Amino acid sequence: MALRALDNTLPMASAERPKKLPKLSAAAAAVPAASPEGKRKKNDENSAPKATAEQAVEYVRSEDLQPVPHPKAKAAGLVAELDSKDWIRACDALNDARRLAIHHPSLLNPILGKVMLAIVKTMKSPRSAVCKTSIMACTDVFDSFGNLLSSASDDAFDKLLLQLLLKASQDKRFVAEEAEKAMRAMAASMPPLPLLRKLKAYVHHANLRVRAKAAVAMSQCASRMDVATMKEFGMSAMLQVAAELLSDRLPEAREAARGMVNSMHAAFSKEAAAAAREEEEGAAAAAAASWESLCALSLPPISAQSVAKIVSQSQSQ
Repeated sequence: MALRALDNTLPMASAERPKKLPKLSAAAAAVPAASPEGKRKKNDENSAPKATAEQAVEYVRSEDLQPVPHPKAKAAGLVAELDSKDWIRACDALNDARRLAIHHPSLLNPILGKVMLAIVKTMKSPRSAVCKTSIMACTDVFDSFGNLLSSASDDAFDKLLLQLLLKASQDKRFVAEEAEKAMRAMAASMPPLPLLRKLKAYVHHANLRVRAKAAVAMSQCASRMDVATMKEFGMSAMLQVAAELLSDRLPEAREAARGMVNSMHAAFSKEAAAAAREEEEGAAAAAAASWESLCALSLPPISAQSVAKIVSQSQSQ
């Protein structure tokens, strides 16, 4: 019997079976592959972002606002427009209120209280564009209506003043700066005595920043007052407010308090100089003694020393 060759007993290497390709779902198969050009467009870091509607809102300067074409009709529907749920319409209405305040104040005056309350509502909007435009409207209203307290209700002004103080205390700088500008216009245009009485209520506010902003406005009011007006408010009361703010935690409040002290002493000295010219040379020394006596009677000893130090530093400069 013939023998087989040994190599014939080894099994032949079987051919490698092809791998199965993964199945694609119909949805995935329907999506076309992104082209290299499309990927470049998508991943281009230098491409400018699309402007949102809020970014497109234009903040118009007061001097660039034009008169209203039909002011009577615009004034008649202003309050309703300010109350619009559409924030873009609300911004347009706020700019209309600014135009009326600048160019047609006689039409805005009869509805000023309602307009102020509507502006207060828009100042509470979470939209920064609405908030800033409403504060700009406050500035134009203050500039056009100097005697605001007699033109609008106390309730409307109190609410407006609180919102301005809160907005000036915000972390958003562009809102805070606009509110500070409005408060400067308020202090410069309104009678200082009634405004000072309103601001005094915020000297003890729990919010440190609100307290500081109120102190700044009070200092601006004091700089516009003569001795007669200060006496009407109460010289002792003004000194006590200033002395209390001298120990405030914020530097802004302390600096405002120093400004109040210097304004009071300057007005006091001016009156003394006038008395010296009319009566006798010793009247100036008597007035200086009267100032020291006022401080001693109105303030604790430590506070009186602080006030005296501020006055001496101001005189040495």
